[in-house]
Amino acid sequence: MFVPLNHEKISSLLDKEKKIVLFDTTASTNDIAWEYARGDYEESIAIFAEDQTNGRGRRANQWKSKKGESLLCSVLIKQNKLDSEIIVLATAVALADAIYKNTSILSGIKWPNDIFISKKKVAGILVEVRQNIEQIGNDVVIGFGINCNQSQKFFASVGLGEIATSLYSESGKEIDRNALAADILNSLDTWLANAACNSDTVISRWKSLSTQLGHRVTLEYNNEIYAGQCINVDPTKGLVLQLDRGGVRMFDAAHSSIVKVES
Repeated sequence: MFVPLNHEKISSLLDKEKKIVLFDTTASTNDIAWEYARGDYEESIAIFAEDQTNGRGRRANQWKSKKGESLLCSVLIKQNKLDSEIIVLATAVALADAIYKNTSILSGIKWPNDIFISKKKVAGILVEVRQNIEQIGNDVVIGFGINCNQSQKFFASVGLGEIATSLYSESGKEIDRNALAADILNSLDTWLANAACNSDTVISRWKSLSTQLGHRVTLEYNNEIYAGQCINVDPTKGLVLQLDRGGVRMFDAAHSSIVKVES
């Protein structure tokens, strides 16, 4: 049964007061967040939509979902001082922790910005950074989408049956998206604060949730295929592989895409 997102319900569950904006349909919550960035708002703002007509992800991938079955959100943070790379890691950890708190489902992080359950994608992250108009730090928009109440039949119908899943599919229970939204915003505040105080705590937690560390990874980098054992991840430089062909090499997120991870 479709239960719409509710401003009051989300706000009542937040640890800190935050401006919540809800849209029934919009092209992209990230685009709306950037419109707010031009205003005089100083506090953090979270924009949710029941449906997106042009939601985007990494490498211009589109988010596919029926209205009200996903949690689609963008959080605007003004005058940010953190590096975008550590923000991505902190956001991934925040989503994984909130999912567990809300559903008791253990998830893993697929570098650099996807959340996986049972080797299928359940959530994705897109962080965008722009120079603040006051020239004080950067404005950051953290966009994320989480598959909540889709059935596997839906994923099969859009050609994603082998690679996507939802919290409903994994738990067998309808997901309370209002409670999950609040859990995520609370978790995000916590992990961004941790990142500001000691980024090592974020990196350590991220590594414990990684689906690649210690595994053999095949990836595409600048249209070439590389394979090897993943031995480390550097938050600012990328994934580190002990290559099958010999040598150790680092691959940055901007030019790399994971093809396969083996046990």
